[in-house]
Amino acid sequence: MPAQIEEPSSPAAGGFALFALGFRPFFLLAGLSALVLIPLWVAAWSGALAPPDHFGGPSLWHGHEMLHGYLTAVLAGFLLTAVRNWTGIQTLNGAPLAGLAMLWLAARLAPWLPLPTGLVALIDLLPAPLLALAILLPIHRKRQKNNYLFPLLLLLLAVGNLMIHLEALDITQTARAGTTLSIYTILAIIIAMGGRVIPFFIERGAPGGATTRSWPWIERLALPSVALLGAVEVADPAGPATTLFGLLTAAIHAIRLAGWWTPKLLRVSLLWVLFTGYAWIVAGLLLTALATPLGLPWLIALHGLMAGGMAVITLGMMARVAIGHTGRQMRVGPVVTIAFALVNLAALSRVIAPLLAADRYTTWIHLAAGLWTLAFLLFVVVYAPILIRPRVDGRPG
Repeated sequence: MPAQIEEPSSPAAGGFALFALGFRPFFLLAGLSALVLIPLWVAAWSGALAPPDHFGGPSLWHGHEMLHGYLTAVLAGFLLTAVRNWTGIQTLNGAPLAGLAMLWLAARLAPWLPLPTGLVALIDLLPAPLLALAILLPIHRKRQKNNYLFPLLLLLLAVGNLMIHLEALDITQTARAGTTLSIYTILAIIIAMGGRVIPFFIERGAPGGATTRSWPWIERLALPSVALLGAVEVADPAGPATTLFGLLTAAIHAIRLAGWWTPKLLRVSLLWVLFTGYAWIVAGLLLTALATPLGLPWLIALHGLMAGGMAVITLGMMARVAIGHTGRQMRVGPVVTIAFALVNLAALSRVIAPLLAADRYTTWIHLAAGLWTLAFLLFVVVYAPILIRPRVDGRPG
């Protein structure tokens, strides 16, 4: 489905438009969280800062916040905006949208505050189900059966979050399984959305136009392959089935990506960032498959999917959606192009460099964190005014 939003009739925004449409507050919060969370994690990992007690250590807190903080904010912004486009029905705006955004923010702050651990968990568990309900209502009203997938996946994401909190509360030992479930649920959403919009963006945005290719059998297997690999990883993360299904899933998505290739996309920042982001997903799937037989660290494969695939593709999607849905021309300047390059370099430093020079692991971590932070600083500086102010064409949204 095209991702161009056809704005339903609604009152024109005033001078402050942050809560006019879902992408605005959530993309801003996502950018700010990416800018803040990584330096905080490096400080905690280095021993310079005590992480929140709720998660028992810096690693679980870091993984949780990237999944249920940064990435969930990106998904909220994108889905609230896309569902309005698909259905023609106004999704959350104004006070309800502000309330959901503030709840997300409260969930980020709660672990740092002297609150009962059960309350910390409850606050953090609320945003995903509420977001699922917010997009389910217009989807159900229009009986769009193909889109029921997205609220269902958000509920599955909430289950993954619950599994993490149950271990934080000393009830179960399910944090790793919950983290894996969360990763593959978010990956499934990105793959489902990416398959709809990335080829469309390339065909429309490549200089002089372009034609992408797709194969029905690949499209039919794209989502189930990820779901099956995720289920295998939750059940038996280091088993031979992970290698087998990881290789098959990587091959399926490599073929899918190859069908989108045209040299023309290298001339457009908003296209090559999405293409490289999906290429990182393929690389992450391949690393997942090879981790056990080659003795690679699990965290390398995980960061191939997250610091590579999910980070690069979400930064590119936020940049494109924000300019497209504020009435601006579909291009970015050199500052944002540099941000795209920096987040790719951060992924190389976090994923590939430690494989080549493991003795300098600490150096690579600090370099990756610095590159990531600079990338999102540039994004926030450029996009905060765009997200806060009304559309330049005077239309609502």
